[in-house]
Amino acid sequence: MDLSIIIVNYNSKAKALNCLESIGRADLAGIDYEVIVVDNNSRDGISEAIKSGFPKAKFIQSERNRGMGGGNNLGVRGAAGEYLLILNPDTMVKEDSIKTMLEAERQDPQIGLLGPKLLYRNGRLQYSCLRFPKLLTPIYRRTFLGKFAERHLDQFLMKDYDHETRRQVDWVQGSCMLIKRSLFTDLAGFDERFFMYFEDTDLCRRIRQAGFKVMYDPRAIVIHDHERASASDSWYIAPFTNRLSQIHLASWIKYFIKWKFRANL
Repeated sequence: MDLSIIIVNYNSKAKALNCLESIGRADLAGIDYEVIVVDNNSRDGISEAIKSGFPKAKFIQSERNRGMGGGNNLGVRGAAGEYLLILNPDTMVKEDSIKTMLEAERQDPQIGLLGPKLLYRNGRLQYSCLRFPKLLTPIYRRTFLGKFAERHLDQFLMKDYDHETRRQVDWVQGSCMLIKRSLFTDLAGFDERFFMYFEDTDLCRRIRQAGFKVMYDPRAIVIHDHERASASDSWYIAPFTNRLSQIHLASWIKYFIKWKFRANL
């Protein structure tokens, strides 16, 4: 089998179903693929919706919320494809995006992971290929201090690049990423110490450390209906009231401890 498409759902049934519909409309002619949906114990009725609307999809019910990395690892254990396409449930693929990504990675064996251009629903560019964060990057992004660190944040978001040409990058958002299953397995998949956030940064860093390239390919376009739920409260309140902000903070600390506070490889 060529490709396993893995979607991890947590209380996102409507968006996950939209994602599945976009896959059904995609040009996948000549590609032997499967779709695996992992439900992170949300119990939002997605199992019944998939059985009735997408009977060919493989459904895995997790007995607990494993987080993004853990949920994807569970899906990969049931995957048969040579390549893995990790998709967030709030994404919608353009008709030719999956085929474009797969062909690009097959043409260059040094590509370890490839990400597409992500757009918001209104067509605005989402900065999804980035430089590795420095220690204070998350603080600048989530507090008023970012007003005094615009150059730092612009560099992190790669605003000095037009995002219209293929290029090697430090890392890409985990909302949509294509990776060879053998490499994913060799690297032991996502590090499940990161329940959510930084699991994608960490994986890309390990791929680059192993001598492979992380590529951004804007020829492939994916819509990402993204909401920054962890930033919904004011910066000075969120660490105390917003569970996702607390998770983000914990992952930030774990990431920099793991990589010994190094911003680069």
